[in-house]
Amino acid sequence: QVELVESGGGLVQTGGSLRLSCAASGRAFSSRTMGWFRQAPGKEREFVAATSWSGASTLYADSVKGRFTISTDNVKDTVYLQMNSLKPEDTARYYCAARLTAGVRTERSAYHYWGQGTQVTVSS
Repeated sequence: QVELVESGGGLVQTGGSLRLSCAASGRAFSSRTMGWFRQAPGKEREFVAATSWSGASTLYADSVKGRFTISTDNVKDTVYLQMNSLKPEDTARYYCAARLTAGVRTERSAYHYWGQGTQVTVSS
């Protein structure tokens, strides 16, 4: 079992920054992949970014490339999502997800564990 707890969400103005954190506990696998997804009201949950636990392989959604950065801290067993130049369309609930096998993936179905999410609201 893997538990994921997100934090760091909040209200920010357009152009601002936030850093989301996801603390992982429970089973740990060196081949674990971590991802961030988001869901806005009335919309499907969508892929934002993913990384291998080593950080050697990363993927980003086109909408966040160049603005968001995903990273991991092996000592703290935490994955981060640094979000810069935020836009109102980034407003959503952000979810951390863990995939217990190797391979950075964008599909929701590829992830085995999910956190409860943290709300990000960007005001215009």
